[in-house]
Amino acid sequence: MSHPTQRLDNAVHQRIRLGILTVLATTKRVDFTFLRNTLQTTDGNLSRNLTMLEGGGHITTEKTFEKRRPRTWIAITPDGRRALAAEVAALREIIKSVEHTLPAAHPPVAHSPATAWARRLDGAR
Repeated sequence: MSHPTQRLDNAVHQRIRLGILTVLATTKRVDFTFLRNTLQTTDGNLSRNLTMLEGGGHITTEKTFEKRRPRTWIAITPDGRRALAAEVAALREIIKSVEHTLPAAHPPVAHSPATAWARRLDGAR
């Protein structure tokens, strides 16, 4: 039996790409600006990672115009959902194998971006 890290998908596991998929998994679609701001990255970095995910069939993009301004919408595909589920399963297995050996984690800072994002998601449900 292989170690669960062998099941981590390099196309998904990279921080920005994993962030993209996790945000997309919670909604029908998001626009580029929302994704960029949520993940606190640059236009170029986000574009590069979207291209990689789209090339792998994990996401789709749709370019539209609203009041003559371009807008890019991004959505997760069924393959993207399966890849994210496999990634989460492997991460859970890794965590389970080591959690009893690690010191207790500190709770997130109340004003951190991750905490604010989680509160927004909870409010949207």
